[in-house]
Amino acid sequence: MRRLNLISSILTFVIRNPKALIIAFLLGGLSYSYEVFIARDTMAFAGIPKAMDNSIQTYTRIFRNSAYMVGYSDIKGNPLWVVYKLTPPSENAPRLKRPENFNADWRNFGFIDSNDYTNSGYDRGHMAPNHAISLLYGKQAQIETFLMTNITPQKPSLNQKLWQRLEEIELESFTSKFKEVWVYTGPLFDEKITHLKSSRFVEIPDAFYKIYAGIEENGTIKVLAVIVPQNAKTNDRIEKYIVSIDEVERRSGFDFLHQLEDSLEIILEKEINLAPWF
Repeated sequence: MRRLNLISSILTFVIRNPKALIIAFLLGGLSYSYEVFIARDTMAFAGIPKAMDNSIQTYTRIFRNSAYMVGYSDIKGNPLWVVYKLTPPSENAPRLKRPENFNADWRNFGFIDSNDYTNSGYDRGHMAPNHAISLLYGKQAQIETFLMTNITPQKPSLNQKLWQRLEEIELESFTSKFKEVWVYTGPLFDEKITHLKSSRFVEIPDAFYKIYAGIEENGTIKVLAVIVPQNAKTNDRIEKYIVSIDEVERRSGFDFLHQLEDSLEIILEKEINLAPWF
């Protein structure tokens, strides 16, 4: 009854104040235009990832946060890509306490929350990392990394070992070699669809990727890509999982760095060169 009364009140207001409706549409249009054509581009490097086909499996909705942006799949209950920028952390940056709770994201149609992972056997794996984001961007940005739209199922042996080590390397080592490092990351899925036993809304990835674009002081771009399987051994070397960006694109279905000049993009995406990174 309350909902019907609310709807009736809104309709009555609109009928009596048509100018207010027009103003609301104009403001909404301006806000949408700013979001799509200005704000999002500032939070990605060389273009927002584009699906290479019209498959529902690569359909995403884009959520922009303070320090990272997400291409989220309501179909898979996973972020399919996340992008964030790293710079050398300040020696005086405060070490913030890790938040205790994960939070549902109101923008997610499935409204997946932390309970979907309870007793699943999988960790709530961050794509935009809590620690690096907290050091570089502060408390509010850190809290946003605990939104469930930034989370994907990772085996504990991966999340707490090799993946954590990779996050440490990118923050402590990669940023020391470049003016800034852009990171694209997300899960990869094969044709066999498996969901968490605790939630039919969350699909379990088979592997995870990271694409790094390091920008040198003179503007030169160096790239690195890895694909790490769920069953990676805890003591494996990161170098074991180095691949080309072309391989990540083939497996993910997304086109990365597509705003680069074509000849440069072709070279970089075929390249496997560890020298600038390790």
